[in-house]
Amino acid sequence: MYRGYCFEELEVGMTASFGKTVTEADLANFAGVSTDFNPLHMDAEFAAGSRFKQRIAHGMLSGAYLSAVLGMQLPGPGAVYLEQSLRFRAPVHIGDRVVSRVEVTELMPEKNIATFRTECLVGKKRVISGEAILMVPSKAAQEAGGE
Repeated sequence: MYRGYCFEELEVGMTASFGKTVTEADLANFAGVSTDFNPLHMDAEFAAGSRFKQRIAHGMLSGAYLSAVLGMQLPGPGAVYLEQSLRFRAPVHIGDRVVSRVEVTELMPEKNIATFRTECLVGKKRVISGEAILMVPSKAAQEAGGE
């Protein structure tokens, strides 16, 4: 049984995080799903001639890790994305461990909408910063098994 937080359980300051080491397979799978085969991600020779000097992971791959935290942990299953801003601050490479972190920053009870600060880190370096806005099921809706 999937269980997320209902809107009434959320509090400003709550956090959740998820860590994942980026692999070669992750880049290949993400390229296949997204159809983004940019040679900066897929071709070592091409990437060596770039400003990055090596292949970099798709920025949206790290962005997808934020979606994993929001969709599975906080607020979790049943929440619906309304908006996400992302600022790509530094590249992510194969072998980097990306930690995606979210924090509740605002609650709008009249609409069951929550705002989250979002960020991805590699070590202490912030590689993505942004904000997400989600519609979160009410307690009554979760108990009824719906939205």
